[in-house]
Amino acid sequence: MEDLSQSEIMTQLRSTMKVFESLRNEHKATLEDLLNGGGSNGQPKSPKIESLECFVEKIEQALGDGNELIVVSDYVQSAEAEKQRLKAQSKRLLLENAWLREELATVQGLYRQSEVKVVNLEEEIKHLKFVNEISKYDSPDQSGLPGNDAGAKDDKTLNLDEKDEHDQDVMSSSQTTVMSQIISNYEIPARLRTLHNLVIQYAGEGRYEVAVPLCKQALEDLERSSGRDHPDVATMLNILALVYRDQGKYKDAAALLNEALVIREKHLGPDHPAVAATLNNLAVLYGKRGKYKEAEPLCKRALEIREKVLGSDHPDVAKQLNNLALLCQNQGKYAEVKICSMFHANIPISCFSK
Repeated sequence: MEDLSQSEIMTQLRSTMKVFESLRNEHKATLEDLLNGGGSNGQPKSPKIESLECFVEKIEQALGDGNELIVVSDYVQSAEAEKQRLKAQSKRLLLENAWLREELATVQGLYRQSEVKVVNLEEEIKHLKFVNEISKYDSPDQSGLPGNDAGAKDDKTLNLDEKDEHDQDVMSSSQTTVMSQIISNYEIPARLRTLHNLVIQYAGEGRYEVAVPLCKQALEDLERSSGRDHPDVATMLNILALVYRDQGKYKDAAALLNEALVIREKHLGPDHPAVAATLNNLAVLYGKRGKYKEAEPLCKRALEIREKVLGSDHPDVAKQLNNLALLCQNQGKYAEVKICSMFHANIPISCFSK
């Protein structure tokens, strides 16, 4: 027997029910005729009447069952249609979800790119603020150094304090002088001289939280643009060392000055005034840490350079002799202290007004 589909079964069921309805109507009509034609009240029913009544009852029962089957079939068909609708909706939602995931990934990528742009812009803003801060102190007719001497050196020579009865080891962080000249084709850029003055101003006000980042930012910019061993980098290292010195970070300052010394010796030569200034600064820092033995040869070399470049009767030579005398005194080398004092005494007083 061939399998029938649900729709075919229901079609045959409806056809069968129509036949049953027709048959029921015929039996009812026949039964009414028999009941009306008999005319005997109170007499027992004939077997034919009873048989017809039984047939009619069974047909009506079959029709009731058929109607129930039709209702169930309609419900099943409705449920199946709903199932198909939900299945199609689920498929559509899956496709929509995949599309939304792609859109989300795209938006997240754009967001990450925008975050990078924001970081870059913030860095650029910081740099521009830094440049603007420096430009406020920079002018075309002023070099940023005392006396408008555009050729003067940026370094301030760190001098040892005069002997104090309470503390003979202390070296001054405030007594500073400018070296007289640079005998080279290398000139410190005006912007760095201006930055030096700006940093000294902040450090003098105790605003190290401004001075140190300012130096570090400038140092990073110089390293990116000129390379780590450029003379400008050495100048910036020296400026940062001065700030560390004022903070009492002598070890960090000495490390920066050693690095600056290597760069300056390489590019400016071993007998350059900038090399002498760096050597003197190192000697002072070693002295502040009580390392007088290590400081002495540095101070002597700075003295030799200054005597060679500036002449033996120059004020800076006298101050270098004073530093050397104090270092020797702290080591108990009183004979050498006497020699330094003799040389110092032979420098004319008029030289100190230069």
